[in-house]
Amino acid sequence: MASRFLFFVVRRGVNALVTIIIMIALIFMIIHLVAPSPTDMARLYVGSHFNLQQLVQIAHRLGFDQPLYVQFYNYVVGFFQGNFGTDTIYGIPEILVIQEYFPVTIDMVLIGTFLGVGLGIFTGAIAASNRNTAPDYGIKALYLGTWAAPPFLVGVVLQLILAYDLGLLPTTGVADPILLHPAVVTGLPLVDSILAQNWVYLYSYIQHLILPALTIGLISFGSITRLTRATMVDALDKDYVKLAYMKGLPRRKVIWGTAFRNAIIPIITLLAITFAFSVGGAVVVEDVFAYHGIGFFAVTAAYDLDYPAILAITIIVGASVIVANFIADILYGVMDPRVRLT
Repeated sequence: MASRFLFFVVRRGVNALVTIIIMIALIFMIIHLVAPSPTDMARLYVGSHFNLQQLVQIAHRLGFDQPLYVQFYNYVVGFFQGNFGTDTIYGIPEILVIQEYFPVTIDMVLIGTFLGVGLGIFTGAIAASNRNTAPDYGIKALYLGTWAAPPFLVGVVLQLILAYDLGLLPTTGVADPILLHPAVVTGLPLVDSILAQNWVYLYSYIQHLILPALTIGLISFGSITRLTRATMVDALDKDYVKLAYMKGLPRRKVIWGTAFRNAIIPIITLLAITFAFSVGGAVVVEDVFAYHGIGFFAVTAAYDLDYPAILAITIIVGASVIVANFIADILYGVMDPRVRLT
């Protein structure tokens, strides 16, 4: 059984790796369609403030005059080594800029996703156990409203109510700019501030994190609610649930202990989709709250035509989604051993 599960993990890992390489290949092809000549490629990576002779030299130094298969090999190797070129705006390696912005987004997306999943599972189970009643209809109206609303609208409404009207939370930023950032250990500000016992920064960071994460959670919980309700309704009609009622088990234990435990498995598959949706929504949400994560950096890079940054962000976000799908597959295999046989 252990060897079968190990084979399942290895097979899924290979599939994820191949998918990442295919994604890189597609991006590589698009780049060469946009910039077919070596000097065009050099102009993308260093900007247009160089003359033709300088661009030829830069193209040779960066290997853009080599055969395409050599360039693709170098491109793939560079990705796995964290080499994304030099940022045309900051003039430093792109990976250093990514390391500055990406962990902030990871904190926001993970917490927002957990909020969305927790809220979606809870409301979905409540709706299923009270189907075709007022609570069921109310939950449907809530998740359909937030699901249909544009992410920026949800963010602006929360900002107006919780920040401007009630004054409970700060409106923009990652933390109070006058506070000293904790020493980088993991790269995640939330974790690093705890490790450094920098409670003042942690408090400020969480205050600024709540609104963006809550926005992510609200725009993503609808799909979880809908799936949870559907699977719970199906589970509540099963014979083993009816048998549990006949045994005299309390209704709460039947719903949360028997039906919910069997209904949770399909929801795991949706976690990766929710994470991907949250990463995509982070671009808009971070722009609303001036939250300086990878989404905010992507918007700035697009405005400044910072092509190395745009390419690096595209690859890293895409790889993150693929890795999230890989983790979801493994969790699915842990929860349901039948999946390992497929």
